[in-house]
Amino acid sequence: MSLTLYSLCGTDPNRPFSPHCWKIVMALHHKGLAFEERPLPFTEIPKAEEGFSKTVPIVRDGDRLVSDSFQIALYLEEAYPDHPSLFGGEGGKAAARLVEGYAQHIVHPVITRIAVYDIHQMLGPSDQDYFRNSREKRLGKTLEEVHAERASAIAALPAQLQPLRHMLGFQPFIGGQTPLFADYILFGALQWLRITTGSIHLPDGDPVVGWFERCLELHEGAGRQVA
Repeated sequence: MSLTLYSLCGTDPNRPFSPHCWKIVMALHHKGLAFEERPLPFTEIPKAEEGFSKTVPIVRDGDRLVSDSFQIALYLEEAYPDHPSLFGGEGGKAAARLVEGYAQHIVHPVITRIAVYDIHQMLGPSDQDYFRNSREKRLGKTLEEVHAERASAIAALPAQLQPLRHMLGFQPFIGGQTPLFADYILFGALQWLRITTGSIHLPDGDPVVGWFERCLELHEGAGRQVA
């Protein structure tokens, strides 16, 4: 039986964009597991699986439902131990938690400032209302005010990625010679930026660009299948 991944989309179901869902898309490919992806708009998520979770990703594996990207990764690692490891051991789990914190507290905020207006434009009317109200409350500004400061957010992005750039001076992936879930965490953030704005807004020659391109090519180019 194949797995089902519920993810996030706007009006176009062929362009799922959630950073957290992209972590799991890559994790499922990494594990070599067949799955069906079912993208949902924001306001449809609470209706999925009888209201199992207010957020995606959600994975159904037979009778088992799991939410939260890191919990899903841990579940896949435990449920499919004979498939390629997402963590490479307990140390890899701890390192991935550090990368998760770095992504969510340092990288995601600047990406939000770059992409939030573009995301709003991708949504249907009911989702636009929900998104505007929730994000303006969180940001303390209108979406238009945040968008007006977009250039400064783009200028700030390279510095926020310096820890990743430092690591890439020693190895091609966070996981070493091959990727692990920690790579997919940061890949999800930049894939979110690419799909919603059309660019990752980094200069050519930046080592982070090279790493991101390598990630896009993984698993038969799974990341490139959404433009």
